[in-house]
Amino acid sequence: MATLRLKAVTLTDAERFELKALAARPKTAQALAQRARIILTCAEGLENKEVGNRLGAHPMTVGKWRRRFLVERVEGLRDEPRPGAPRTIEDDRIEAVITRTLESQPEGATHWSSRGMARDCGLSVSTVQRIWRAFGLKPHRQETFKLSTDPDFVAKVRDVVGLYMSPPEHAIVLCVDEKSQIQALDRSQAVFPMRPGQPERRSHDYTRHGTTSLFAALDIATGRVIGECYPHHRAQEFRQFLDTVEARVPQNLDVHLVWDNYATHKTALIRDWLAKRPRWHVHLTPTSSSWLNQVERFFATLTEKQIRRGVHRSVQELEAAITIFLNQHNADPKPFSWVKSADDILAAIERFCIYNTAPT
Repeated sequence: MATLRLKAVTLTDAERFELKALAARPKTAQALAQRARIILTCAEGLENKEVGNRLGAHPMTVGKWRRRFLVERVEGLRDEPRPGAPRTIEDDRIEAVITRTLESQPEGATHWSSRGMARDCGLSVSTVQRIWRAFGLKPHRQETFKLSTDPDFVAKVRDVVGLYMSPPEHAIVLCVDEKSQIQALDRSQAVFPMRPGQPERRSHDYTRHGTTSLFAALDIATGRVIGECYPHHRAQEFRQFLDTVEARVPQNLDVHLVWDNYATHKTALIRDWLAKRPRWHVHLTPTSSSWLNQVERFFATLTEKQIRRGVHRSVQELEAAITIFLNQHNADPKPFSWVKSADDILAAIERFCIYNTAPT
């Protein structure tokens, strides 16, 4: 049976120049930039699968844009017109709005408003809003991120995720951390309960009644949590908590601990305690990577369901509420399902870095 060969992509100098210009745009029309990268890579003589692996795209997507380019050239990479009433705004003006939104700032402000953009481009506010909606632009919104600068990031990710995906036999894997400085807060005025058609209402200000710190160890296999509250989160309290964990873990099991590089975890007191217990093994998460520690997901659930909306008039009330939450959780524990392999995580971070690197 004959093998179906892909048609080669050959570029003129003008096409190569235009595609490189589209691919290099740092902010505007990233879908178009990705299509330009696909064609440039296809022009190297690679097959669809090889192009997809290099650019993080599906081979069928590569094939789609290869075929369209061979028929329509560079214009075929642009989005096709959609059905509806004829547009009254020219493509050049639409592109100008998009480019100005993404690649400039208004004078005296950090981002564009629809009124400011309309005034600057000579369009109506509703037209600017429709253009922004069509291209998914929301200048008023902002998200945050933080990338780890740990030089051993890759090795630590593979180590920790390897524990999650393939736990060792005759061992228990515990994710350990502390939720420090949990405040016992009481509202300054009475809370009005929820009623039909109206949510619960509370005053925005509050009265502080002290703090506590929760040390917790999550068993990734069962979802059970060992937790204790302490007035401080020093090495002395952490060692006491480790004594509690040791008392609850069967003596015939090795103990694999996942925790971060917090100062409390690496004091001489804790190092000496671990050195005397050869069945305990420590696995460090990379810096700025708390998302890799599963106990953080438990802390988020605790905050959402108990701490954030709780009314606690003393530290004792707060600690009692946390204990009740722990008991309820452990009465019917459910482990978190970790599905991302180390390769998946590292590939996602690589794509983020490639497509979000600012020009120098």
